Order: sequence, then structure tokens, then C-alpha cells
Amino acid sequence: MPIVNTDILYRYSVAAAAGNTTAGSASGSLGDQVATNGPTTAVANDVFDDVSPAEASAGATDYRCLFGLNNHATLTLLSAQLSITSQTSGGATITIGLDPAGITAKGLGSAQAATIANESTAPAGVTFSAGPLAVGDLAPGQVFGFWLKRVTPPGSTVQADGAVLSIDGTTLP
Repeated sequence: MPIVNTDILYRYSVAAAAGNTTAGSASGSLGDQVATNGPTTAVANDVFDDVSPAEASAGATDYRCLFGLNNHATLTLLSAQLSITSQTSGGATITIGLDPAGITAKGLGSAQAATIANESTAPAGVTFSAGPLAVGDLAPGQVFGFWLKRVTPPGSTVQADGAVLSIDGTTLP
């Protein structure tokens, strides 16, 4: 049976001793290791807090680090790609970037992604775009870190954001 959407999971990031050992949160997803949990959907608004009136007025740029996990027991997701499939219009803009650490085992004991001091600090070595981004072949139990960048332009009147993410690829039958 090929890999299906429910085999590919989104996970928060967390500062921890080793990957896949600690639960994370949306607000704490500032890089380092893959958490044991993640957002319930692939929608960026499940990762960022709401755009406040002050952020809409002054403008703001925020970052979050998530991981994609191949949770299938035996199959590799071939030629995996990370994409933004839709985005809320009229509000903040979301772009994506792959972490330079690349693909790692989910239980790796060293850093699996860059770490930032706070949500306003850009991660080093990450280039952001609308995607799609080529991830590579994601074997069972492997993860890759990626970053979301939310830009709320100064003078925004709409306090909206949101983007739907997708991790796609192929599998051998």
C-alpha cells in the first residue's frame, strides 16, 4: 500500500536533548529538535498567533520552525516537495524555507534545525519563497525542518493570515 496523507505528519520544533522526546507548542517552535506532537492541521494559522491590531498597524515579521515526518513503517516518500497550496488573501503573507540541516532521523541527538532567539529573529541560512521546495527522498522515520515566515505589512487593515501547506511525493507500490 503506498504512502497516504495520514502517513506524513507535521511536528512542532522544541529545544530538547534529542529529537522526538519532548512535546512542543506553536509559540515555542523556534527550531532545534523535532517535537513529539504538532499542529492538528497543515494550516499556518494553527502555528502563528493571530495578527494583533498593533502588528497590523506597525507591521511585523514572524518565524516558526516545523518538521515534516514520514511516519510510514516501511515506505520512502520519493522526491518529496513542500508547497503552499493556498493562502488567505488580503492579510499577512506566508512563505516557506527549508532548514539547512536537511533530512535527519527523528530521534537524532544533535540539532535538526537552526535555532532562533525569538519569533522576530530570522533563521540563519534559510531562503524563503512561495515554493514548491524540493526536499528529497524521505525514508521512514526521517524528518526535515522547514521555516514559515509571516510578513504583515505596515498599515494593514485586515488582521488575517493563513496558508495551507502540503508535503507531496511518490512511492513505489
